[in-house]
Amino acid sequence: MAEGCMRGLRYGMVFFNLLFWLGGCGILGVGVWLSVTQGNFATLSSSLPSLSAANLLIAVGTIIMVIGCLGCVGAAKESRPLLLSFFILLLLIFFLEILSIMLFFVYQDQIDHYAQRDLKRGLQLFGTEGNVGLTNAWMIVQTDFRCCGVTNHTDWFEVYNASRVPDSCCLEYSDNCGLENPGTWWTAPCYERVKDWLQENLVALWIFALCTALTQILGLVFSMTMFCQAV
Repeated sequence: MAEGCMRGLRYGMVFFNLLFWLGGCGILGVGVWLSVTQGNFATLSSSLPSLSAANLLIAVGTIIMVIGCLGCVGAAKESRPLLLSFFILLLLIFFLEILSIMLFFVYQDQIDHYAQRDLKRGLQLFGTEGNVGLTNAWMIVQTDFRCCGVTNHTDWFEVYNASRVPDSCCLEYSDNCGLENPGTWWTAPCYERVKDWLQENLVALWIFALCTALTQILGLVFSMTMFCQAV
């Protein structure tokens, strides 16, 4: 009976971590594809230029693959060192996630202030050589969210040293429309628009966070159960 339960737990653990590993491979593949085809896609920060969507996906995919591989091999071989390594890594990531959420809520005002200042500094790099990722990211954000600038469309006046904005700020896109009447531009601040979008999708974000936490907790429980019972 005990042996049958152990065998079922082992197969379940192997299957769980195999899916985990395949998911990591998929995320890593998307990150590599974005890096090769789009450069530093979705890079908005001037102080953290490496913090792009491609690099984040590559980092997350690699971590998931390593953890999934440890859990899968550890469960298949009933290896106590590998199971313990899997448990420690997953527990460390779980605590780091909780700590990050707590720090975000405690220092939310300071984070808002720093993020807006950094984004405004990044506007100065818009359209410059070697900053294709930042330029594309701002064009996509302003077009999709129907906004202009970080806190106001006048943020762009300091960039151009003139009363003009990028063409992606226009209500109806056309070449050099950013030179026309301000009445043809979006005036809503992008920072607030993105925050509002996150608030509107807060339930979906919390559901995703809870599902992620539940998956990690199950992984911790299964791995420690196998670690205690493995010979």
